[in-house]
Amino acid sequence: MEAELIAELRRRIRPHPLLQIGLGDDAAVLRMAAVNQCAVTTDLLTDGVDFRLDEVDARRVGRKSLAVNLSDLAATAARPLAAVVALALPRRDGLRLALELYEGMLPLAEQYSLAIAGGDTNSWDGPLVISITALGAVTPRGPLRRGGARPGDRILVTGSLGGSILGHHFDFTPRVDEALLLAERYELHAGIDISDGLSIDLGHLVEESGCGSVLDLDAVPVSAAAEELAKQLDDGHSALDHALGDGEDFELILAVEPDEARRIVAEQPLAVPVADVGCFVAESGLWQTDRTHGRRKMIARGWQHKFD
Repeated sequence: MEAELIAELRRRIRPHPLLQIGLGDDAAVLRMAAVNQCAVTTDLLTDGVDFRLDEVDARRVGRKSLAVNLSDLAATAARPLAAVVALALPRRDGLRLALELYEGMLPLAEQYSLAIAGGDTNSWDGPLVISITALGAVTPRGPLRRGGARPGDRILVTGSLGGSILGHHFDFTPRVDEALLLAERYELHAGIDISDGLSIDLGHLVEESGCGSVLDLDAVPVSAAAEELAKQLDDGHSALDHALGDGEDFELILAVEPDEARRIVAEQPLAVPVADVGCFVAESGLWQTDRTHGRRKMIARGWQHKFD
């Protein structure tokens, strides 16, 4: 029952300084007087599309459902504030499932000082659906956007890419702290998180910026998981192919002025590596280059939801 779930969550969720009114009322009330600009993002995850509940612990599903929102806040260089959680639960065993989902979310919320402010719960005869909306405080430098890349900027990426299906897509660390540190210390022109795939998300960034990009394939940081997946599948797709198109890496793509980009790469200020993988150009479209074939058109690879 929903009332039992709310009562149990009240016992489990610690008081948060932002929350004036939280779980149990028709709307949450947040103390946000010090926030000049608020970033808002939402993600909807569905059993059978974003995860398979019969194959994975519900706690990992809960963690992922919050982490993808935190990754969007990271792409905006926003500090997490609060989130509201909406669940459409299968009727059978729904209370246990809901509590396990929250058991996955709450440690991550505490890690980033994020208030779980409330939400909604429903039950139906369909699969689990999770929708979370997160709020974040924009830094004094303003929000990082997709539309700020300029011809001549370098393309920087954090971490390593590909093979997320082997587990990373559940257990990744959203690059919130990394984005806030970079935004504080350096001048960043644009950013996006890699949710759909390096090549397709780079395409989103150049489209919004009104320019193009040349990706250096030899410089793309390929993960060990991508190497392993290529071996497991043995279907003709290389580890680099997985790095370009698998998606759900939840790393960052950044557009940075050349001298500033060189400084970031030289200083390596994060716990994860930052790599220079190409440049933005005035010519529209996606391009790729490598030592063997030189420059040529790149076909964007990655995840897209399909509907009529």
